[in-house]
Amino acid sequence: MSPLDDEAWDAWSPDELGQRLREAVLPWYVAGGWALDVAHGKQTREHEDLEFVVIRDDVDHFRALLRDLDFFTVNNGKIEYLPPSASLPGDVWQLWGGDMRRACWRVDMMMEPGTPDLWIYKRDQTIQMARSDAVHVSETGIPYLAPINVMLFKAKYCRKKDQRDFNFFRNKFSTEEKEQLLVWLNELHPGHEWIEHLQIS
Repeated sequence: MSPLDDEAWDAWSPDELGQRLREAVLPWYVAGGWALDVAHGKQTREHEDLEFVVIRDDVDHFRALLRDLDFFTVNNGKIEYLPPSASLPGDVWQLWGGDMRRACWRVDMMMEPGTPDLWIYKRDQTIQMARSDAVHVSETGIPYLAPINVMLFKAKYCRKKDQRDFNFFRNKFSTEEKEQLLVWLNELHPGHEWIEHLQIS
């Protein structure tokens, strides 16, 4: 099966995904820009896709729950079909879910290390914390990555949308959250422009 065009996104909202995953018995959460909007309680900008994250060992549970989608591995710029009966290749940490009948991508399923109790930052596995601290739940029952953890991911590339998200959310962080984000940035991205803003905000 051939993949859809890279730009053929008509992503579900977090609430639509939550409905489809209501029978999930394993951890998952919304990530990226959508996680910030779930935390805020309303959408603040347009989103190209919908990223959600599962523990890598649990991926087949979520493929089964989203069986109406066809999944494709995303690895080193290549998108390849993954049949339902096929196991996840060892070097793959990302799947796109395609609604082939409507010719659009619906979800970007990311995978991470860790356990149901432990969240591990996949880009530097020395950064760990209780999953209950890293993942919050909205009033509507949608699990989402805590905003400071989202910013840790966004700091690496600092694209225009990442800068906009930081500008919008930095004054919403508690003193403790700012201090934690500063520790991470100083450790992983010394000299990052956000460090000064967090120190004076």
